[in-house]
Amino acid sequence: MTPATLARLHALSFTTPRPWGESEFAGFLSQPHSFLLTEGDAFLLGRVIADEAELLTLATPPDQRGRGAAKRLVAAFLDQARSRGATSAFLEVAADNASARHVYTQAGFTESGHRRGYYRSPEGRYTDAIVMTCAL
Repeated sequence: MTPATLARLHALSFTTPRPWGESEFAGFLSQPHSFLLTEGDAFLLGRVIADEAELLTLATPPDQRGRGAAKRLVAAFLDQARSRGATSAFLEVAADNASARHVYTQAGFTESGHRRGYYRSPEGRYTDAIVMTCAL
């Protein structure tokens, strides 16, 4: 997928946190420690630095939700992170995103922190982020 395609799909999938733009995706994809996993139009962008993996974003367009793509992408992320030498993984998720939190919990992530007012909606409303970690 190209950075432009990723930005378009991200915009379909998110309002809060704000969708990432083409240049942001291009920047991440140009970094040697970043990797992209895809299934149909769903995708996950992650990176491994030293022994720590970060799930940067997971996007599933609304018309493809509920089919298990997110679950499979998270499992593939954890496998890829292990193969790249990571011993732990982390992510941030909007506190009000119950479906994403459920996917991450099912994959073995646990809540390890809370960032108040971390995300801002287009309407100016702030939403907390939950930091989740997983031992690999």
